[in-house]
Amino acid sequence: MTAALLLVATAALLWPGGTALRRRRLRRLTRGRRSASRAAVPPPAWPALAGAAAAAGGALLSTPLVAALAGAAAAAAVRAVLRQREGRRDEERLDALADALAALAAELRSGRPLEAATTSAVAVCADDASGAALARALRVPGTAAAGPGTDLDRALARVAAAVRLSAHTGCSLAAVVGAVEDDLRARRRQRLELRSATAGPRASAALLAGLPLLGLAMGSGIGADPWAVLTTTPAGQVLLVLGVALEAAGLTWSARLVRRALR
Repeated sequence: MTAALLLVATAALLWPGGTALRRRRLRRLTRGRRSASRAAVPPPAWPALAGAAAAAGGALLSTPLVAALAGAAAAAAVRAVLRQREGRRDEERLDALADALAALAAELRSGRPLEAATTSAVAVCADDASGAALARALRVPGTAAAGPGTDLDRALARVAAAVRLSAHTGCSLAAVVGAVEDDLRARRRQRLELRSATAGPRASAALLAGLPLLGLAMGSGIGADPWAVLTTTPAGQVLLVLGVALEAAGLTWSARLVRRALR
C-alpha cells in the first residue's frame, strides 16, 4: 500500500503542467484520505460526543455530580480546541491568499491579461477555498460582499473593488493587489508579535488552572483523601461545584483578555 501511494505521488509530481500544479496535485492526494475520514463525524458534533463520553466515564467511576461536571468540562474543552483550530485555518487561508495575490501582481506587472493571471494565481494558492473565492472576486467582482466580516472577506472585497475601479478608469490593478498583499502580510506579522507577547500570560493562566489538581494530588499523597470529601459530603459537593465554576470563569476571562489583545 505504501509503495502504491509513493508511485501515485511521484506520478503527480512528474505530470506536466508546471511546479505550482504539481504542488497542488500532491496536496490534494495527501489531504484526500484525511478529509474523507473526518467527514464521517462533523466537527460541530465533537463537543457533544466528548461530553457524553466524559459523563459516562464519570458516572461509572464516581457520582452523578462528577459525571455532569466532567461532561460539561469535556464539551467546553473540545469546543475551545475546535475554535483554536478554526483560527489557525483562517490564518492559513490568509497566508495562501497573500501568496496568490503576490503571484497575481507579478503576472499583471509582466503584462499578462487578467484571466491568465487569475488562472496562475489560483494555481499557486495553497488553499482551494481561498483560490476559488479569489477567482470569483476577480472574474465576478460584483459578488464580493463589502462591509464587516472576516479578514479574508475584507481582503477579497478590496480586490473586487480594485477590479471594478480598474475596469472603469483603466488604473493599474497590480498596484492595488500588491497593497492588499502587503497589508495581509503586515497583519500576519502583527499577530505573530502579539502572540509572542501574550505567551507569558497564557502560560501563567494554564499553570494557575492546574493548581487545584495539584492540590488534590498533594492531599491524596498525605492521606487526607480530598476527593472523597468533595464527592460524598454535601458541603464538599457545594465546594466542588463552586470550584469548577470559578475555574471555568477564570479560564474564560483569561482567554477573552488574550483574544482582545490579539485583535
